[in-house]
Amino acid sequence: MAKTKNEVIKVIPLGGVGEIGKNMYVIEIDSEIFIIDAGLMFPENEMLGIDIVIPDITWLVEQKDRIKAIFLTHGHEDAIGALPYIFRKLKVPVYGSKLTIALAKEKMKEQNVKTEGYFHTIKSSSRLRFDGVNVTFFHTTHSIPDSLGVCIHTSEGKIVHTGDFKFDQAATELYRSEMGKMANIGESGVLCLLSDSTEAERPGFAISESVTGREISDAFHAAKGRIIVACFASNFIRIQQALDAAFENNRKVAVVGKSIEKSFEIALKLGYITVKNPENIIPIHDIEKFKDHEVAIIFTGVMGEPIEALQKMARQNHKKINVKKGDTVLITATPSPALETSLFKTIDMLSRAGATVGSSNRKGYVSGHGSQEDLKLMLNLMKPKYFIPIQGEYRMLYSHAKLAEEVGVPKDHIFIPGKGDVIEYKNGKMSAGKRVQSGNVLIDGSGVGDVGNIVLRDRKLLSQDGIFIVVVTINKKNKRIASGPEIISRGFVYVRESEKLLDEASEIVRGIAEEAIAENTFDWASFKQDIRDRLNHFLYEQTKRRPMILPIIMEV
Repeated sequence: MAKTKNEVIKVIPLGGVGEIGKNMYVIEIDSEIFIIDAGLMFPENEMLGIDIVIPDITWLVEQKDRIKAIFLTHGHEDAIGALPYIFRKLKVPVYGSKLTIALAKEKMKEQNVKTEGYFHTIKSSSRLRFDGVNVTFFHTTHSIPDSLGVCIHTSEGKIVHTGDFKFDQAATELYRSEMGKMANIGESGVLCLLSDSTEAERPGFAISESVTGREISDAFHAAKGRIIVACFASNFIRIQQALDAAFENNRKVAVVGKSIEKSFEIALKLGYITVKNPENIIPIHDIEKFKDHEVAIIFTGVMGEPIEALQKMARQNHKKINVKKGDTVLITATPSPALETSLFKTIDMLSRAGATVGSSNRKGYVSGHGSQEDLKLMLNLMKPKYFIPIQGEYRMLYSHAKLAEEVGVPKDHIFIPGKGDVIEYKNGKMSAGKRVQSGNVLIDGSGVGDVGNIVLRDRKLLSQDGIFIVVVTINKKNKRIASGPEIISRGFVYVRESEKLLDEASEIVRGIAEEAIAENTFDWASFKQDIRDRLNHFLYEQTKRRPMILPIIMEV
């Protein structure tokens, strides 16, 4: 227990609720603020041209003098991916396990963000002391080693954040959960549990990773040609399984993809991946020296996500490796819901290219997140007074809330939060209260937050009906059209087959221009708006489409 009496305790999700990824949770204890995770999310389908999405930290920046630490639960993108962008505005101490900190530092290095003096390595046995609270940790089982749960000790009980977890009785030492420690935390009193909801709709226990290991081994044994293993760059358990299967079958291994090469190098250096014979790891340009049945390739794509890179390989457009007839492709990466359609399209493309494709189907799919029985076990170990499901879309949070009811948590002690909701414990009772600013910050190339809803709306309009550009040059002094109207159409109609339509549109613009020039006062804004309105009406009547109309008016 903390020594001092804590008067106000708040839990504020700024990401990771109502969505997959972008995890960021704020725990406010009196005047001190602690942040758990700083993750990114891959864009949804309607976010055209967006690379990644990170949480809006406007409110945190306003409170930056009160922020004591950022705790990282593990090294996946959904937990550390936003850190380089956030750290520029919030230079506060960052704590994580050895592997997590190494991966986070590498991400900061890629963005040229300096970390000296701010990044601290902890163990599950570490105990951190702050003014009002103590913070301890416990190991969890996930698809990456060194995954931690976070326990914030207050005078009213513990606030526990599970991180990403499942229970796997066959887990190796690097991935084993500290169940005894979890039980002790529960016995000593948990005020509020924040628990991973990603697989809350899936009945039963999570399938052991050893099942996938056997499937990968069998696939390697059966394959006659090259084997290409697609996985996320930081899914170290899958990388290790592919390496083991390759060495068992006397295959050389090439690791391809900037992000996976870097994470592989870090994990190998720190001892989180073991290679029985280092000579069996070869550069990609050396695979031509070996026969197909002697080669395996482990790869990922941009941002550590392999689906788009697989499509390039199927189209023969990849810079380093392309799929050929006789290859076996193992897709061990499970895409986010927004990318599921893309996955099936990718499988089709790979099959057309002559590859045998193996992927995780929903029955045999092995997740790094706990299923319903795992989640109930965590609830029973922790015995929380209050419960907040996190890390999942709303239906997952709702399903997890129902599981909490089943194991005895009172319904009025369960809160399903939205982004920015403030859930406050005060005077012996927890309740949902105010909201703080929250939302999405969109990253497009090097631009951070400069693409908003209006830009996305324009991109969507352009993708649906195209653009219609009208160029007119006028001579106000002589009250005549100097040149044009010239019409440029992109993504709207095929110009060669729509000459009549374009001629009629040109005449409409000519008429509007002559009317405007004849007036005693010339209003540029009214002239442009008149072109937009009348062309919009005409084009919709003729085509039932509404392209973006862009008048360009010049004067000589």
